[in-house]
Amino acid sequence: MADKVIISCAITGSIHTPSMSPHLPVTQAEIAQSALEAAEAGAAIVHLHARNPQDGRPDQSPEAFEPFLRVIKQQSDVVVNLTTGGSPYMPVEERVRPAEVWRPEVASLNMGSMNFGLFPMLKRYKDFRHDWERPMLEGSNDLVFRNSFKDIRYALETLNATGARYEFECYDTSHLYNLHYFWQEGLVEAPLFIQTCFGLLGGIGSHPDDVMHMKRTADRLFGDNYRWSVLAAGSAQMKVAAMAASMGGHVRVGLEDSLWLGRGQLAPSNAAQVTRVRQIIEGLGLEIASPDEARSILSLKGADKVGF
Repeated sequence: MADKVIISCAITGSIHTPSMSPHLPVTQAEIAQSALEAAEAGAAIVHLHARNPQDGRPDQSPEAFEPFLRVIKQQSDVVVNLTTGGSPYMPVEERVRPAEVWRPEVASLNMGSMNFGLFPMLKRYKDFRHDWERPMLEGSNDLVFRNSFKDIRYALETLNATGARYEFECYDTSHLYNLHYFWQEGLVEAPLFIQTCFGLLGGIGSHPDDVMHMKRTADRLFGDNYRWSVLAAGSAQMKVAAMAASMGGHVRVGLEDSLWLGRGQLAPSNAAQVTRVRQIIEGLGLEIASPDEARSILSLKGADKVGF
């Protein structure tokens, strides 16, 4: 399956707020429908956050995830990936709880503490429908997204018992070294699914040299023991995806990472972004991976072993 590319789709996230796009899924029904559409378009994995259906603020209670998890499981064989990032304003115990309860095939895991600068978006967005949106963005000017070694160990020790594997989110070179430490300690097993993340203020940039630097470092640290994927914020999303796919990597798109389909064009759906990156992949002479092929590539436990 060397020519098979896994498309992950991050459906809603916690970074963008409802006022930024009318197409951002907020309610459980919208998240379920958007995830199913993304899967139909070619996403093998859907990466899921939950939101309060009234005002769209991030909600990391397990109960908020249940409605859309049930619908997705009943109607699709797509791989479900649950966030443990939640919101950078939440403690790790709160962030890990949904994956602990629902036992998904994959859980995301941030691999280091970092500045998490969302406040530049205030230059673009001036009017907000909900009272939490502006303070959340403003607060990121003095925000450290905490992912200490103790926090990471807590997440691993909690979730290893569920049989979940991880989307290791690495926003800078040091995060790869942090992951290498936990691999050497025996708390994580190969093949490691490493998501190198580009273009968020506080992490590494999205220049091609940055992408190459992260890839070279991961190659040196992990050799053949990892599967490489990329995500990039905003306008860099498709450019970085194209670069990675051409180098044998996997890709992540979705409204969590970018609200756009092209310059000045809001993406009408997650499926639209999946379709666009699928066109890029197939234009390179490659094929997209099905959910079951993704399970094989990443050595996942299978959909019959989840808790929903």
